Amino acid sequence: QDAEVVRTRDPQRLAQCDVVVDVGGEYDPERHRYDHHQRSFTQSMQSLRPDKPWTTKLSSAGLVYCHFGSQILAGLLGQPEDGPIVTALYDKLYENFVEEIDAIDNGIAQAEGEPRYALTTTLSARVGHLNPRWNDPDQDTEVG
Repeated sequence: QDAEVVRTRDPQRLAQCDVVVDVGGEYDPERHRYDHHQRSFTQSMQSLRPDKPWTTKLSSAGLVYCHFGSQILAGLLGQPEDGPIVTALYDKLYENFVEEIDAIDNGIAQAEGEPRYALTTTLSARVGHLNPRWNDPDQDTEVG
């Protein structure tokens, strides 16, 4: 909770970080590197946790959730990590929130063919609205 958050793609700065998420080009949980931007990356919740049914390719958010979600939920709830409450909540939260982030971040369509309606209020859309417009002369992403 007292960690310093650093936004960078500089490999020398990343090498000094304890945990690296969504940049750096490597997935190595032993070293706390959680990026999914490699051509060879194909991990899903099911491939990392065979007891889970979801086969959607994980984003960095999904990787962090996969490795730490149960521990965080257990701490927040004051329940055992392997208990039925944490397990049920972990599954529901993945299925109804995190999986959407994984799919959108990896460009996986929600439906085959033409969508019946536009999705404009997803978490990804809301975050996207914080980014500067492509033609904005001030491209400072920190403002949003």
